[in-house]
Amino acid sequence: MSVKNEKIADLLLGLTQNQRNWGFGLCFLHLRNVQGCGWNHKRVYLIYRELSLNLRIKPNKTLNREVLLPLAVPEKENKCWSMDFMHDPLNDERSCRLFNVIDDFNREGLIIDANISLPAEPVIRSLEQII
Repeated sequence: MSVKNEKIADLLLGLTQNQRNWGFGLCFLHLRNVQGCGWNHKRVYLIYRELSLNLRIKPNKTLNREVLLPLAVPEKENKCWSMDFMHDPLNDERSCRLFNVIDDFNREGLIIDANISLPAEPVIRSLEQII
């Protein structure tokens, strides 16, 4: 190794000992921008690889997934309801909002409220009306 290459090697070793999670890109940017060294990135990378400073590429961890169980079906009416809010644009670029409540046993639509805006009070009033 020439004297310049030895200097690059010493700087790279010092950087990787202080900053263990820095790869080649951060080391080169630190040498170029912070320390003001004007070496070519190909030359620095060649020395970086000769010193075997490459970071280990960590494999992705596999997640253990739970076994999915089938959805529970209610035994009779009014045991379980599903609620949903929907919206659809009108011709005048306003949005029409819908509040839907469906019985899960027989898939009957218990209420469908439509309005330009649906604050909490009308929703509560609709739920109390169903109950």
